[in-house]
Amino acid sequence: HIAAGLKLNLELEDYQVAVAASGREMAAQLVSGGPFDLLLLDVALPDVDGFTLCNRLRESGDFTPVLMLTARDGVDDRVRGLEAGADD
Repeated sequence: HIAAGLKLNLELEDYQVAVAASGREMAAQLVSGGPFDLLLLDVALPDVDGFTLCNRLRESGDFTPVLMLTARDGVDDRVRGLEAGADD
């Protein structure tokens, strides 16, 4: 599982890490556990895609830096992420 590997490696570098398995879970953590210094956001979340979640964050006034993670390599996907408010 990619999230588990990222979490382990970041924690080994002394970062505090919270993992959410869905868009709803991530939104709940943002409300109750924030603020966060950075969001690593998967495009393919099971209930709300990462593009939509990022766009909702920006519309709500949350400008936490967002890095989108995806296996998609199309230019259109990169543009869509940036247009949704991702930083990279």
